[in-house]
Amino acid sequence: MSATGLDVFDKTLHETNHWLKLMAGELGTDSRRAAFGALRGTLHALRDRIGPENAVHLGAQLPMLLRGAYYEGWHPAGTPTRERHLEDFIEHVAAELPRGSDTEAGEAARASFAVMSRCLDRGEMLKLRQILPHEALNLWPDELLR
Repeated sequence: MSATGLDVFDKTLHETNHWLKLMAGELGTDSRRAAFGALRGTLHALRDRIGPENAVHLGAQLPMLLRGAYYEGWHPAGTPTRERHLEDFIEHVAAELPRGSDTEAGEAARASFAVMSRCLDRGEMLKLRQILPHEALNLWPDELLR
């Protein structure tokens, strides 16, 4: 018997746990709470920076459970934000991290981009690379810089 009795929920739980395991590994922690907070904070900052149309395209590729966290609290009319520099984007990530988080915002973004590059369509990742401030490539996985 499945964990929830609904295949769609079991699938999203499995996929989300996979993402969180990868995030925890990237962050060097055993805490799923820290992994989720870092991923959620980065996804929110990313969502707010890339504009509504691109945000919807990205959201469609996320596991259903993460998609809910991604859209939580979103106000499309206030996007895209205009971060032009890496430090501005990192500050946005920091503002989205859970209160009391021990994860440094730059590390949260770097880990999130690494996990996204492993779990999402390469074309989507390359498109995001074009939208973000050029300096944000410093956080990008090497394989996507080629």
